[in-house]
Parts: sequence; C-alpha cells; structure tokens
Amino acid sequence: MRAKIIVAVDAMGGDSAPVEIVKGAVLALAANKNLHIKLFGPEDVVRYELVKHEYDKGRIEIVHAPEVVEMDESPTRAVKTKKNSSMIMAMNSVKEGYCDALVSAGNSGALLAGSTSIIGRIKGIERPVLGTPLPNAKGITFLVDSGANMDAKPNYLVQFAKMGSIYMEFVHKKPNPRVALINIGAEKEKGNALTKEVYGLLEKEKTINFIGNIEARNIPKGECDVAVCDAFVGNVILKYTEGMAGAIMGMVKEELMGSTITKIGAMISRSAFIKLKKRFDYAEVGGAPFLGLKKIVVKAHGSSDHRALRSAIHQAYMFSSLRLCEEIEKYCLTKNP
Repeated sequence: MRAKIIVAVDAMGGDSAPVEIVKGAVLALAANKNLHIKLFGPEDVVRYELVKHEYDKGRIEIVHAPEVVEMDESPTRAVKTKKNSSMIMAMNSVKEGYCDALVSAGNSGALLAGSTSIIGRIKGIERPVLGTPLPNAKGITFLVDSGANMDAKPNYLVQFAKMGSIYMEFVHKKPNPRVALINIGAEKEKGNALTKEVYGLLEKEKTINFIGNIEARNIPKGECDVAVCDAFVGNVILKYTEGMAGAIMGMVKEELMGSTITKIGAMISRSAFIKLKKRFDYAEVGGAPFLGLKKIVVKAHGSSDHRALRSAIHQAYMFSSLRLCEEIEKYCLTKNP
C-alpha cells in the first residue's frame, strides 16, 4: 500500500454540504494516519465548519473554490462554465497529480461528464461505469452499471463485466468472481435485443467467469458476484432496493413495538437487528466508484450524512491503495481485443 494518499473532497457537493461533508472528512482522517485530505470550496465557508472539529492540521487543507455546481444544474453547462467550482477544481487537482482520488456527493451527471473529460478514460475503455455494492445473503453483489450509461451498446456491457470482475477480485478478494447478466429470465433466449446480443458476447469472453442470465429476485440470494446491466435497469434496481430495505426495516420495527411480548422479543434480539440494519445502511458503504477512469472517483449519495462521507473517503483511500485503476488498465491493455 502507498504510504500517503491525498483525497480531494468536494466540500460543496450534496444536500447537506458543507456541514456533513466536513464532519465526514474529519472522521475519515482520524481513522487512517496515511490519509490526507484537500477540501475544495469557498474558503471562509469551509473553514467556518472545519474549526468546529479537532483534527490533525498537517493532514487537511482547504483549497479555495468560489463556485458551486448545483444539484439540478446542466452537467455539460457546469463543466464548461464553472471552472472555479469545488467539483471541477477537485477534478483538475486529481488530473494534475496533486491528489490521488476524488469524492463528491454532488451532481452525478456533472461528476461523470467532468471526470470523463478532465481526468480521462483508461486507454481501451469506451465508457466509465458506476458500480454499486449491494448486500446479499452471502456478502455483496457488485451492480454495474448503476447509473452512468442509460443507453448502452453491447460492447459497453462486456467491458462493464470485465471491470466489475476486476473490482470483486482485487477489492473484495473474490477469486474468479461469478458474472451474470440481469434479464427477465434465466434462459439464454430471454430478453430484448440488447441482452440477447450481450449474452452471446459474454458467453465467448474467456477472461471472466460468466454464469449466464440472472433474474433480479435472485441477486439478494447471492447467486452472482457481479450483476451486469445498462444504467436504466441498474438504477431502477438500486433505488428499489434502497426503498424496500428501508420499508422492511420500518415494518419490522412497527411489528416489534406492537405488544409487550414482541417488545421483549425485540430487546432479546436487539444485537441481531442492529447488525442486519447495518448491512443495509448505505452509509456503511459510502459511495459508488466510477470504474474505467485514469484515477479513482467515488460518487457519494446526494443525501449523504457524515457517516456516509467518511465511508466514501475510506473507499477512495482503499481503492487508491490497491491501485485499482492500474489493475484495470493492465487488464485492458493485455486482454482487450
């Protein structure tokens, strides 16, 4: 692992910026002595929040960025016109080598468009992909694409499968990860024109462990390690999973509080419920990496609190330590046709 890693943090990105962003950065800093952070945003605004916390002043720096990319702003317009924004300046710091990775909870479209044009794609990669770890009965399933490419070509999905496989192998130490294509049925003939063509391509791909189609209902069972789809399908699955997890936990709590007997049972089982809730808490994951870029970029949820930002920064640190981008580049240069 690298001795020192500098993570650029967009202090003004997200619904709760800069309060929760700054607090999350301080928490992340306390957890790892080799982590250094640069907070990008209006200096007076960021410093006002930072002085509320105790931290190692030698490992955190504020970089003045007077503009902000708004959550509902046009991605292309933001990238072209807001050169002095916290997001764009953070991207340039990564491109120029002043920082090793970037974390932002800001405008997803602007983050993708800006990262692609400023930081750049790895040679051989046609489109970056957003990957999200989803909890399952046996561990996690890595969902690719979960939000970057709504209209994907078949060869894009093949590359998503390859990058997802590398992620699971190097980050989660999963040898020969099982890769499946999300479809409406397990049979090879099922699906639309896109999934049918992608199935044929993945079936011929010798560099991954392709196990065929998977229905969405089997993902939570842990029947694959990497689930591949276009971003439209992936984002629907992701949002439904988030909503259903929250609803189920709420229903369980309501039922457990329904009578004296169930309350006693809840007290006895409290530790088990806490562990279960933690597995479905997105704040424990932190964010989703954009794979296929030359440097690490982690997209945190727009509504992230300080716990989620802490986790997202830890992700960025870990991915940089493992040299994930270099592994993907090495793979693509040697195994892409």
